[in-house]
Amino acid sequence: MVMSVASPRKFIFAGIGGKRRCLLDEGGGTVELVQLGAEKTKNVLILMSDTGGGHRASAEAIRDAFRLEYGDEYRIFVKDVWKEYTGWPLNDMESQYKFMVKHVQLWKVAFHSTSPRWIHCAYLAALAAFYAKELEAGLMEYKPDIIISVHPLMQHIPLWVLKWQGLQKKPVFVTVITDLNTCHRTWFNTGVTRCYCPSEEVAKRALLDGLESSQIRVFGLPIRPSFCCAIISKDQLRDELEMDPKLPAVLLMGGGEGMGPVKKTAKALGDALFDESMGRSIGQVVVICGRNKSLSSTLQSIQWKVPVKIRGFELQMEKWMGACDCIITKAGPGTIAEALIRGLPIILNDFIPGQEVGNVPYVVDNGAGVFSQSPKTTAGLVAEWFSTKTEELKKMSENALKLAQPEAVFDIVKDIHDLASQRGPLSNIPYWITSSFSYPTESK
Repeated sequence: MVMSVASPRKFIFAGIGGKRRCLLDEGGGTVELVQLGAEKTKNVLILMSDTGGGHRASAEAIRDAFRLEYGDEYRIFVKDVWKEYTGWPLNDMESQYKFMVKHVQLWKVAFHSTSPRWIHCAYLAALAAFYAKELEAGLMEYKPDIIISVHPLMQHIPLWVLKWQGLQKKPVFVTVITDLNTCHRTWFNTGVTRCYCPSEEVAKRALLDGLESSQIRVFGLPIRPSFCCAIISKDQLRDELEMDPKLPAVLLMGGGEGMGPVKKTAKALGDALFDESMGRSIGQVVVICGRNKSLSSTLQSIQWKVPVKIRGFELQMEKWMGACDCIITKAGPGTIAEALIRGLPIILNDFIPGQEVGNVPYVVDNGAGVFSQSPKTTAGLVAEWFSTKTEELKKMSENALKLAQPEAVFDIVKDIHDLASQRGPLSNIPYWITSSFSYPTESK
């Protein structure tokens, strides 16, 4: 199977004579790119919350892409200003989210009941007014030239605070939507400079909610830059990761928290991938348990009939995906986007009601995977892919690669860079001048 991958990027940055120099290594030599007028470092404030792993992952992907593309031209801050500067309920969103997704019907009700604009706008406006001074301090501490929201609740409130300060036109304010297909309406605010959508379906929703076509760009979901680089061969990866070099491999995940039917599916795979008549394995299994130490411990104690690797929270998922032939996961947008880049056929076994519902038809209707909530059915399908239906596996891999958008994060930061070059620097304005809520600063 031939897989298309993005060409590797290698940048070397050096500051010489007050100018930023970028040395681009193209393999056959080094080309020096001198950027003039880069003495002024711009501040980028990325607003996120750990309500699900995808928001932080996207924020860090954008941060890393800025560093690769522009070196020290930008100073990046990834912050949850809600947690650091406000009170309840904004500073407790993480625990509230985790509680509700464990009780999915509660989350489903909350997701749909707050969708009407008049409801969430009234609620968020009240919070903005109540925490105006604290939020202003949180935003202006970093004197941002660019504000990037990667969370649905971080458009309306910051934009209102900036408007009350008379600064809404100073920083570039953009939204990077981190839901792949279905998304909450709080993602859309007509006051943003740009709204980056991961799919055409999300772009259509943005237009229906009042954004202009000039505000919308469809680049894909921002994935960590390491996924955009060429990787070593599957054989080399399996050797590095101490996997069986000859057996096809399935990757089983439950997100950062090890959620879903991971244990039952792993045990079903252990049975299905062992051919009793031949007395040998027809595949191997890699299980990523995330932060779920109890799950990891339980799986480690099982006597497996096939090669099984049990891992905790992994920071090099590009390697594990590159070493495997298919993936079983819940319908998280980040994992789906990463799997598509690696050309992995996807078996979706769970989803969070609301924002993840649309991810299932996105994968299935495009022929990049299937949906199955039965561990036994899932395991049987993998066994078929590894034995009698290898052509089906190959076709799904090709379809996955067609959906992949490995350059999305670089396209996003380049567009933001172009927008920033058209705006005046907010970081040159003293905080006490911009502040509409605080008293004059004391002399020091």
